[in-house]
Order: sequence, then C-alpha cells, then structure tokens
Amino acid sequence: MTPPISLEEQRIAALHRYDVLDTPQEENFERIARLAQAVVQAPIVAVNLIDRDRQWSKAAIGFPGGSLPRDISFCTHAIERDIPLIVADATEDRRFAHNPMVQGEPGIRFYLGVPLRTPDGFHIGTLCAADAMPREVSAEQVAMLQDLARLVVDALELRRMAITDSLTGLQTRRGFFQEARRALEQTRRYGHPLSCVMLDIDHFKAINDRYGHPAGDRLLCAVAGQCRTVIRAADIAGRLGGEEFALLLTETDGEGAAALAERLRRRISRTVVETEAGSLRVTASFGIAALAPEGRGDAAIAALLEAADRALYRAKAGGRDRVEISGE
Repeated sequence: MTPPISLEEQRIAALHRYDVLDTPQEENFERIARLAQAVVQAPIVAVNLIDRDRQWSKAAIGFPGGSLPRDISFCTHAIERDIPLIVADATEDRRFAHNPMVQGEPGIRFYLGVPLRTPDGFHIGTLCAADAMPREVSAEQVAMLQDLARLVVDALELRRMAITDSLTGLQTRRGFFQEARRALEQTRRYGHPLSCVMLDIDHFKAINDRYGHPAGDRLLCAVAGQCRTVIRAADIAGRLGGEEFALLLTETDGEGAAALAERLRRRISRTVVETEAGSLRVTASFGIAALAPEGRGDAAIAALLEAADRALYRAKAGGRDRVEISGE
C-alpha cells in the first residue's frame, strides 16, 4: 500500500502549484510590500515563500532577498502557526537568540510574520516585517498586515490562473499546457509529428545584476518577439518561467524543430536591445525533443518538455549558444 503523503509534502505541492519560485520581480508583489512597510514602519519587509529546504523572497525591501537556508529562517517558524508570529526582541527568544541573522547582519531584533494561507489551507510563506531595534506592534497594524497577506495570496491565485504572460504576451505555463493538450489531440487524431523547442537566455542573471531588471524585461520581450517571427499560427509559444521559453511545433519532426531552433538561435544572437546602460546583445541555448509515439495526455506533454529540457542542459554544459537534440 502506498504510504500517505505527509502534510509537509502537501504544503510543498501547494506552493509549487503556483509556479512562482525563482521568478523575476513583479510590481503587484512589490506594491504590497511597500504598503506593508508603510503600515508597520519597519525597515525590512518581505514576501517570503518557504520551499522544502530554503526561504525565497518574491519581494523584499531593506534586505537582499533571494534564497537563504530554511534552518535560519524566522518565517519557517511563522508558517507553523495559524496566527501571526510576533517577536519583540529576538535576543530574548531562545528560538532566535543565536540565529546568524540576529548575531550578524541584518541584526534582527523585532520580527512580525503573517502566514500566507492558500484557499486549501496550506501556509506557503509569509508577509513579514523586521527591524534591528526591539519594538512592539499594535493590534491594528497586525490586522492590516493580515489583510495585505490575503492580497498576496489573491495575487498568487490570479497569477496562477492567468494564461497570458503580462510581460511578453506569450502563454504562461498554465496556458501553454492548455494549448498543448489541444495540439496533442490533433496530433494523435491525424498521426502528425509534434516537437518541442526549449530555450534559455544565456547568463540572464548576470545581465539582470549588471544592467538592472528593466533591461532584463526588455530583453525578455525581444526574445519573445523573435520567437513569434519563426513560428506559425498553429504553433504554441510560452514563457514557462524566468528566462525559459518553450515552443510546441505542430506537424514538425525533430529534424524540422532543430532547423527552426538554429534559425531562431541566429536571430537572437543578432538582436540588439537598447538600455540606459548601453546596447545589449545576448545568446540563447536550445534543447529539442520529438513526441514519443506512445505518449498520451499531460504525461506525454510533461515527458516531451523534460526531454527537451535535458537537451537544453547539454547545450548549456557544452558551451551555450547552441542547439542540442534529445537522443530519447
């Protein structure tokens, strides 16, 4: 008999359904963080999500954000409660007194964390505030932060339901899978081939760090535009997350997909994006896979994407700015 799934595994699955981890900054989450900072009057505010072994920030003010180990996260304690976690002075709390974020930078003393509760009842993270000075917080401030935490979950729900990426105009992961199901039905009905192209912008994080997120956004839009120039009306283009894109090519075998990918690779390498810091040129790496003859349903789509993704990984490992074809 299959053992029951633990509550923690169910919580992790609930978090991963939002497909939000490691995605770029988004203004609606940044706006909520700014409102929370105005309410609590704390120098540090963040929307933090708690993954299996790390904390990751979707929005952060007064703190670098990104990822940190879960075992030093204040928020991992906050999600274990149904009510906000308030720590007036971390140096006097045995759970946190020896925490490196208390003993070192940023020298946290005060912490307030409100759980982000999903509609199905799982705590996937927090909206939190922190200060380097011990302090108290009023009931009104806590209540307002709870309201803002609900807005964070509402924003995550809307993001999950959206089928069009607001930045690039391509399909989101959700929209891509919806369209892919229809394409798969047509493929099986008429016996046509179906292939997938996965592409990833090379060194995108370094570009964001050097030129800033607005430049990164312009680059994503430019790559999306180049994708549109090489596909047909029956094909599907999606931004699956961050700087990763996927093209589902109907009536196209692996060889045809590789030829298209090579054409797109050359187009992207010649694309120039103008930024405030100057002209920017980039490259992309590609992985190609063809649909397995026996594939059916969502499992077939997932297997196709996984095979293309493995080929993409080989392209990255082989030096980038190249096309690799799955051998499976």
